[in-house]
Amino acid sequence: MLEAEVKRWSEKSYDQLRSELAELKVYEIEYAAKQYQVEVQLLEDNGKYLHVLVCMDDGSIPASFSPLCQSFTKNRPEPNPA
Repeated sequence: MLEAEVKRWSEKSYDQLRSELAELKVYEIEYAAKQYQVEVQLLEDNGKYLHVLVCMDDGSIPASFSPLCQSFTKNRPEPNPA
């Protein structure tokens, strides 16, 4: 499930990610009749790339203290030559 959420977010464009992750995103998804909380956060925007963190847990106390997390980077697109 975490891999699917990371894939979904990593397929977005650089500009979409910058726009959508101006603030922390927190939402729930359902998988196999169970609710999971997902948090997506922009960790770094250095002008060359974005570093994004995706975390997921099932809401239980043990899992919420140590959620499953994976990060990825998205390079800024090169400007088109004039």
